[in-house]
Amino acid sequence: MLEQRGLFPFQRRRVLLENLTAWLFLAPAGAIIFLFGIFPVTFAFFVSLHRWRRFPDDFRGLDSYVKAMGNFGYVVFFWLSLGLLLLAAYTLWRFWRDCQATPGRAGWLLPGVVGAGALMALIHWFFTLLPVVLNVPVRLRGQQMTRELFIGEFFASFRFESVLDAADQLWLLMLLLLVALLLGRRYLPGDGALRLLLLAAGGTLALAAGTLLLQLTLDEIGLAIAEAQEAGQELPVWSQIILISAGAGLLGAALWLWQNALGDYVDGRFAVRALLVVLAIIGAVLLILHLPQALAEADDDMLQGFSVTVMYSFFSVPLQLTLGLGLAVLLFQEIRGKSFFRMLYFLPYITPFVATSTVFSLLFSHRSASPANQFLGLLGIDSQNWLLEPTGVLRLVFGDQVPVALAGPGLALVVIIFYNVWVYAGYSTVIFLAGLGNIPATLYEAARIDGATGWKQFRHVTLPLLSPTTFFLILIATIGTFQAFTQIFLMRRPGAFKAVDTINIYIYEEIQSGNPNYAYGSAMAFVLFAVILVLTLIQNRIAGRRVFYG
Repeated sequence: MLEQRGLFPFQRRRVLLENLTAWLFLAPAGAIIFLFGIFPVTFAFFVSLHRWRRFPDDFRGLDSYVKAMGNFGYVVFFWLSLGLLLLAAYTLWRFWRDCQATPGRAGWLLPGVVGAGALMALIHWFFTLLPVVLNVPVRLRGQQMTRELFIGEFFASFRFESVLDAADQLWLLMLLLLVALLLGRRYLPGDGALRLLLLAAGGTLALAAGTLLLQLTLDEIGLAIAEAQEAGQELPVWSQIILISAGAGLLGAALWLWQNALGDYVDGRFAVRALLVVLAIIGAVLLILHLPQALAEADDDMLQGFSVTVMYSFFSVPLQLTLGLGLAVLLFQEIRGKSFFRMLYFLPYITPFVATSTVFSLLFSHRSASPANQFLGLLGIDSQNWLLEPTGVLRLVFGDQVPVALAGPGLALVVIIFYNVWVYAGYSTVIFLAGLGNIPATLYEAARIDGATGWKQFRHVTLPLLSPTTFFLILIATIGTFQAFTQIFLMRRPGAFKAVDTINIYIYEEIQSGNPNYAYGSAMAFVLFAVILVLTLIQNRIAGRRVFYG
């Protein structure tokens, strides 16, 4: 017993030391993630909810989002709040399920709830203090600015009544959390305590966030309806929420039914499920037709920016990956100077945008002496304005009888797409080469023995085993094109602004104008973030199932 009593403290100290060492190693990464990831996103959302020109002003709620998306903003935030509430219910259900194994574990709910409250109090204190600190220049306006005066006013920000009240709540909840943790450690089972604490705190945070967001959304909807009624107009927000949600639900049901139908090709079940899929799609289309009505009051410039962004991504990604795959297959063969060509194709990717975009702009200049127009002259085609031409390529080729909606990307955007493909094809080539190097040569030998031609080897061996690499590149390229800014900003010209300005350019122009609107710019940035997130989830859901990992 004495030996055990002597060994136990040492073992416990060793475990604590190992845990402390692990947390110290993780601390720098956590600090970087917080400073450059979590905090900027949270701060941008905070800014989007206020009137924020050069300095913070009064709370405006969802006004910036409604200005950007019209009534569809209410639909998005309504379902976002419900999603948070569903997440809270699921997390708390997992907590309850884990508590069934050992009696008394449910007591960890109290420390988890108090911990979530302390975290919310910390967030409340920080975002109560932040506008006060940022308004220091406003409070010192008209005075002789000195370092001592600024520092004094900065520390005086911590003594504002609202900041002190928030700090009192924070200290109280921190004290309650400490007491709850000590009591839990003393009287509650310790097995799986950390997991239970995280589930309880996470569920409470999701519940609080969902409730607050739902209350904010309902208040904004009620206020908008009241204002519309005072103006003698109708605002069918609730009907749009119901019909658009039902349409999206029917589309989801159609996808689920179709996947089950493909896996159950028996007797008449497939035909019945296929019929249900068709009916669900028809119903979904009829309901989602209300989406344009919800977007009727949206910002036309923002919608135009998204339209240009979608076209830019739709044409850039397939061309970039197709060219990259072709070059990779070619360079994977035993040819002379293979290393030189690898470096040559990768060179545009590592060359600064400023240099390469300038060269490309000269190649596709509107002057008749430019290389591009000289080449068209050899083919008997008139010179083009290239980067100054906003007209869609199909209207340029087939004339004005082509509707504007079907005209395709403007010629200026096509030039930028070519530039993007030229820059990033080398990157795709290098990644594809790495994927090709991981395919065992024995598979090709076996395919040749079975009589497979070169095309069949490529189709049935190379492509399936390259699917993880292809999936990665599709994901990265799609996100990259939706985030593209530098190359477009460098190559845009006044004559074709509308045809090439993606949503990122519009956001930049909004916050860099003579009267910058940071709140609206932040709101549009969050809309873009949501679009990228949804696209990523869809790609993971659809393309991820077709990835073959061997």
